[in-house]
Amino acid sequence: MRIDKYLKNSRIIKRRTIAKEACEKGRVFVNGKTAKPGTEVEIGDEIEIQFGDRNFKIEVLQLTEHVKKDDAKEMFRIL
Repeated sequence: MRIDKYLKNSRIIKRRTIAKEACEKGRVFVNGKTAKPGTEVEIGDEIEIQFGDRNFKIEVLQLTEHVKKDDAKEMFRIL
């Protein structure tokens, strides 16, 4: 699954366009490497996102195309 779509589906970032912009600005890393919007993520990957002066690090637990709001938190684990 594309990183921009994963961030939107897991409700980490509200809109896919915002997730895409974050990737293009170099604020998203997958397994320590800068991620482009089309970077594929897999279960077990570590994603790091820079929000201003904070870093947010998660591990991918599930890849789901359609997810309900209540189930979105089961897609990742905060590290």
